[in-house]
Order: sequence, then C-alpha cells, then structure tokens
Amino acid sequence: MRKRDKTCAKATPEEPKREQRIVCLMSEEELRIVDRYLEKYKITNKSRWLRETILMFIHKNMEEDYPTLFGEHDMRR
Repeated sequence: MRKRDKTCAKATPEEPKREQRIVCLMSEEELRIVDRYLEKYKITNKSRWLRETILMFIHKNMEEDYPTLFGEHDMRR
C-alpha cells in the first residue's frame, strides 16, 4: 500500500477541503528548533500545528488592531 492510499480522518462536510498550498523555507537551525519543540510537546501533526499556530497569531493581531470609535488614550481618561 502506498503512503497516499492511507487515509487519516476524512474531512467532514462542515470542514472545507484544504487544497491551497503554502511553502515556507527554513534554515537547518530553525528546523531543528521546530522539531525539538514538536518532540518535547509530543506533537505528531506538524502541518496542523503550523496552520493553527499561524492562524492564532493572525487572529490575535487582528483583534488587537481592530478599529475602535475612540483612541486608547481617550478611553483611559
């Protein structure tokens, strides 16, 4: 059986298929850091971890940069 023939969890109708690819190049040192982290915390799905980590970072920044009616200085008065 080829590796592609094996299926893990199938996408449910609520979850869209992930068909778009993003490629990221890392240095040897960066890759060792990531691999060490994944091993330490027993993370087996590197793709899922990267996707969730990146999206959480983006979501957090978007919440912090959300436009408000008043500036921070005005609200603290």
